Amino acid sequence: MKTIKNLLVGLFVLASTLLQAENKDDFPRIEEMHNNKWEFLVEKARLSPDEIERVRPVFMNYEKTVWNLHRQNRESFKAEMKDAKKAKPNYADLNDRYVDFEFKQAQLFRNYHMQLRKLLPPETLFKYYKAEREFKRKLLQDFQDKRHPERPRPQ
Repeated sequence: MKTIKNLLVGLFVLASTLLQAENKDDFPRIEEMHNNKWEFLVEKARLSPDEIERVRPVFMNYEKTVWNLHRQNRESFKAEMKDAKKAKPNYADLNDRYVDFEFKQAQLFRNYHMQLRKLLPPETLFKYYKAEREFKRKLLQDFQDKRHPERPRPQ
């Protein structure tokens, strides 16, 4: 009996440690992704050193805010779907939350745009947004390539 108890406690401690390590690993990857995106944008939009200095804090703040919004939304929907196993989900509420999320994200982008347009000339801002779209496409393509390495990459 004592051996079983010790075994269960040991497994619980091991599982807790692994989960904590997994969560800690998540944050550097997010920071790394934000930094990689920033470097991509700087290169593709050809930002000057002065523009880099002024825009970077705005970019990082926006990225972290959007990431937190996505995380909160994901957790909320996970909890709702977990509860859906017990009872039918409230689809009207889920739909409203989905639209609210999209609206909040659009508001964040609008605020981001208003800040950037004060910091960058219109042509540079256009290149910056183009680079953001390129980065998203590249990220999706890389993700698909990792999931299906046997598929040829479209040119």
